[in-house]
Amino acid sequence: MEQYVVTISREFGALGRTVAQRLSQMLGVEFWDRDIVEAAAKRMGQSLTLISDTEERASRSAGFFRHRREKMNLASYSISDEVFDTECSIIQDAAKAGSCIIVGRCSDYILRNEKNHLSVYLFAPMEARVKNCIERLDMDEKTARKTIRDMDLARSYYHKKYCGDSRNVLEHKDLLIDSSRFGVEGTAQLIYATVQQMFGEEK
Repeated sequence: MEQYVVTISREFGALGRTVAQRLSQMLGVEFWDRDIVEAAAKRMGQSLTLISDTEERASRSAGFFRHRREKMNLASYSISDEVFDTECSIIQDAAKAGSCIIVGRCSDYILRNEKNHLSVYLFAPMEARVKNCIERLDMDEKTARKTIRDMDLARSYYHKKYCGDSRNVLEHKDLLIDSSRFGVEGTAQLIYATVQQMFGEEK
C-alpha cells in the first residue's frame, strides 16, 4: 500500500474523534488529534495549558481579529499565529513520516496539495449531535445545544482566519458522510474501503 494521509474534518457531536480512533485500529496507522497540541507545546517550549488556552481563544476571536486587520491594514503576528504555524509544521511532518489520520485543525487545507490525501468531512443532523453529546459527553440537552452552536461558530471563525474566507464546506473535501446514518463502525468502514481503493490492496 502507498503511503497516505486521511484528514477528518467534522461538526461538533458528529463523532469525528471516535471514528478516527476506530479507523486507526482498522488501518493499523497512527491518528493525530490532541497529540498535535501536545507536540506544539513541546516544540514551542510552552505549557500544554497555555497552548490549549491560546488555541481556544483564537477560535473564539478569529472573526474579530480578521476584521480588525482588514480595517486597520495591519499584519500583527500573535502567539495564536505562532501556535497555528507550529501545528501546521507538525501536521506536515506527520504526513511525511508515514501513513496516518489527522483530525481537524485545518489539516484538510494544510495538506490540500498532498498527492495521497483523502479529505473526509463528517456531519450529522442537530438532533443526532445533541444525542451524542448527551450520551457520550454526559451533557444535559441545554448544554449540548449551546456547546454545538458555540463550537461550530468557533471552528468556522478559526478556519476563516487561517484558511481564507471560503464558505463552501465542500472545498478540499473528497468524502462527505452523515455519521448518524452509518454509526461509528459503518462510517469507519466506508472510509477504510475508500482508503483501500485509492491507495492499495487490502493487507
